[in-house]
Amino acid sequence: MDSDAEFSSDISEHLKLCEERLGYTFQNKSLLHAALTHASGAQHRLASNERLEFLGDAILGYVVCEMLFQQFPELLEGQLTRIKSVVVSRQTCAKLSHRMDLEPMLIVGKGISTEQPVPRSLLADVFESVVAAIYLDGGNEASRSFVRRTMQEEIDLAASGETDDNYKSMLQQLVQRDFGATPTYHLIDERGPDHEKRFCVAAQFNNRTFPPAWGENKKAAEQRAAGNALANLNGNQPPFLADA
Repeated sequence: MDSDAEFSSDISEHLKLCEERLGYTFQNKSLLHAALTHASGAQHRLASNERLEFLGDAILGYVVCEMLFQQFPELLEGQLTRIKSVVVSRQTCAKLSHRMDLEPMLIVGKGISTEQPVPRSLLADVFESVVAAIYLDGGNEASRSFVRRTMQEEIDLAASGETDDNYKSMLQQLVQRDFGATPTYHLIDERGPDHEKRFCVAAQFNNRTFPPAWGENKKAAEQRAAGNALANLNGNQPPFLADA
């Protein structure tokens, strides 16, 4: 399908509104429709956004790596990897979907309501699916332009370290909503003299312990431990290695 005429007027208006929020107009509207369709709202799983999500994840990682490589010629591989892990995390993808108000755009089954807060995993999926849909519709430059436009602020925040202050609140919101629990932080180790002491902390919930992180004080260590937990829950490598 490649025209509005092949959709009902309600669906066509729905897709048009979504295009306005994305800042991109599709030639092939069926790609956008597929990107917005969760498996619960599809006639069969091949008609959902799962395959697009797979492609979009790869495109997103490639473009962000390219952006980081060009913007930070002085950073080493490990530093670039840490920034990338934050920027392309499912938490960030979900945040961007929320910022563009894509929740009501999702096409879901009866068991999921877009009028209530939807799982962040669905918001992350739709962002990656949209990236792939734009790539298939408009080519490499169109998808690169979309990723650059939406991800630049996240790169700036991650590179400046400003996102660190959000890790604990982000983890608490995610764990309370998706697991019905509250994360706690446990001191694993501490090293150094009193005036230069460093602390190693791990986040825990539901009898699950996440990769620990070091900090120059307990607050910093807890923030980084929360960052490691978020990365782990999102299937990414922990950005803060537990070495003193």
